[in-house]
Amino acid sequence: MSAERKIAVVTGAGSGIGRGVSLALAGAGWSVVLAGRKADRLAETAALAPDADLIRVPTDVARPEDVDALFETVRERYGRIDFLFNNAGTFGPGGVPLEDLPYSAWRKVVDTNLTGSFLCAQAAYRLMKDQDPQGGRIINNGSVSAHAPRPESVAYTATKHALTGLTKSLSLDGRPYRIACGQIDIGNAATDMTQRMQRGVPQANGELAVEPVMDAADVATTVLHMAELPLEANIQFATVLATAMPFIGRG
Repeated sequence: MSAERKIAVVTGAGSGIGRGVSLALAGAGWSVVLAGRKADRLAETAALAPDADLIRVPTDVARPEDVDALFETVRERYGRIDFLFNNAGTFGPGGVPLEDLPYSAWRKVVDTNLTGSFLCAQAAYRLMKDQDPQGGRIINNGSVSAHAPRPESVAYTATKHALTGLTKSLSLDGRPYRIACGQIDIGNAATDMTQRMQRGVPQANGELAVEPVMDAADVATTVLHMAELPLEANIQFATVLATAMPFIGRG
């Protein structure tokens, strides 16, 4: 491995945005640690870039012991980390009225989207602070739901708003250690999670409408640009969305 090769960890790397970002980083010469719950999906991602330096670490980000094992693997293999893409997330049960949302469903979304992002950021922060040279970058996958909710999405929306607070706190606390943190808010990228957009999803006025989507590769290009900035520069927040999706003016 070249001494110049940078080291990235991508959570939720087995599909969608995580897979696209992992492949974009690998194509740009990064070593990428693929983290995700399903080992077979991580293997599928790795198979798409057979000549790249990709390692797979099955990880449930909601489990502290899994996150500890993930970053211990990074420490043992590479000795440092340059970039964490906090991407793992779940929408939770769709179309469930607020008053009927089970506590277990709420907890699963919070544990994955918010607590999982915190645990990974904390572990990456520790390594970035201790390594020499010091520093690195963390990008949290927010969502346009960090700005405006969809109907009946209270758990997802609450966690995505909370991620904005996590991003700001990481940015502030990381300053003395050259740790930069930004957030990318994504709207309607074409992934398994957004297939329903093309079948029709509820709007704020009660109607059901098909929404446009964009290529997930365009999101990966944006994340790569953010990741490759020098640590003296930071894109604090970026919003990337399908041009014609009903976001501006939603409601």
